[in-house]
Formats: sequence, C-alpha cells, structure tokens
Amino acid sequence: MLKRVYLEITNVCNLACAFCPGTNRPAHFLTEEEFDRLTDALQGKAQYLYFHLMGEPLLHPLLGRFLQRAGEKGFRVILTTNGTLLADKGEILLSAPALYKLNLSLQSFEANAGGDLISYVNQCAAIAAQTAEAGKLCELRLWNHGGLESLNSEILFLLSKRFPRPWEENARSIKLSERVYLAEDDRFDWPDPAAADRGESCFCYGLRDQIGVLCDGTVVPCCLDHNGDVPLGNLFLQDLIEIMSTDKARRIYDGFSQRKAVEALCRRCGYARRFT
Repeated sequence: MLKRVYLEITNVCNLACAFCPGTNRPAHFLTEEEFDRLTDALQGKAQYLYFHLMGEPLLHPLLGRFLQRAGEKGFRVILTTNGTLLADKGEILLSAPALYKLNLSLQSFEANAGGDLISYVNQCAAIAAQTAEAGKLCELRLWNHGGLESLNSEILFLLSKRFPRPWEENARSIKLSERVYLAEDDRFDWPDPAAADRGESCFCYGLRDQIGVLCDGTVVPCCLDHNGDVPLGNLFLQDLIEIMSTDKARRIYDGFSQRKAVEALCRRCGYARRFT
C-alpha cells in the first residue's frame, strides 16, 4: 500500500505564485463520474488521499461531494490550499468527516495582489483553530526561506495573536496549539526539463510511498511532476498495479533504491536533493 496518492481534482488555480511553476496542460475539473472511477481504482491502495497536485482544490464546485465520496470509500483526505477561498469553502472542510488534515500555504499571499494580509492571516488562523476543534490536523506553511519571505515576520506576529507563544518546537515543525502546526522550510526548485542536469546521485520517495494522478488520469511518480513529463500510464485505462509494474516504473524505483535518478526530469529536481 502506498502512503500517499496525490489526486488532482483540478489543475486550475486562482493565483500565480512565483514559487509555483504552474502547468501548461489543458484546464480541467474532474467530473463526479471521473472522480468515482479514479477513486475506485485507488481504493485500498493508499493510506492518505491528497486533493492536490496542481491547481487550487477549493475552486472545485463539487468539493463537498468529493469529500463525501472519498469518506464513503474509506479514504483519509489531506487537502492543500492557498487559503484565499476559505471564507466561502471553509465550512465544507470543517464539516467533512473524511478530511484528516488541512495544509494552508501562507507563502501564497505574495501572489494575492491587492489582498489584505491581516484579514488573510486572521482567516487562515481562524480556520486552523476551528479545524483543530473539529478533531482534524492543520499545518500552516511558510515554505519560502531564501525566497519571497519579507512578510514572514508580520505573518508570525499575526499568528501569535491567535496562538499565543511560547510555541513548542519539534524536529519538523512548530506546535502552535493542539493539532495546529507551523512548518517553515526553504523554497525549492521544481523539476524542469530545461533546468541544469544535477547528476544521477539522487533519492526520492516517488513510487516508493507516493504517486500522483493528474486530472486526465495520467499516473506520474510524484507530486512535483506538474506537466506529466514522466507518464507511467493512465488510471482510466489501466489498473494501478499494472502501471506500477511497467519496466519504466521499475527502473525508476530500482534506480532510487541505488540512490540514482534514471529519468532526465528527476536529475533536474531541486526538491529531491533534500533526501540525498
């Protein structure tokens, strides 16, 4: 069983963040029939189902229905959002039994032209607190160190008004309160076919504990393959076991077992270097 499957319910986003490469694939929102077919194919094969790869999941008009269907099929859902649509969609998240964890990418505010930082952070902090009260986990993210981080001090100050210090620092995150965490990290370089080759010495958890499923059904090795540059098969047409048993998939898996990147895209990924 995989630990994580990233299911892209839409590749459309309402922001254009500098840290995100976006995608040149055709815009698409999964229909309910498509969602059911893909989740049927994934049922029993993943511990956690992420409603994200590219795109902003809160844009999807069937978000509530998808959460309901995922819960009926036994999935624990983790959802990552830029947080700008929480005023309209927050209640859907809070009331969904299937939602296990909510990730709020606070670094997204830099792309929210004309937005009010105080209102934005207060809204995210309020939802974080309500999520915890509902028995779910919430992670507030500032993955922008070494990048656009000029607002971080103000964001942290605003968070401290909702979640008073002292905060409990752990190895991977900071606990702001029960079930609410802050994760800070460096900005990373997404895999890009046009980027410089970083060499084959590399390790990644792609295909080892995670895969991505794009909104057209294409299965990719990891959540950073935003354009589907390493397609392994299509879940609308093939069984997942068949896809993960292909020669291409096995070469990628075996390569990482030997700390080697066999795909050109993987050799051009900045994130994977964290595991080397």
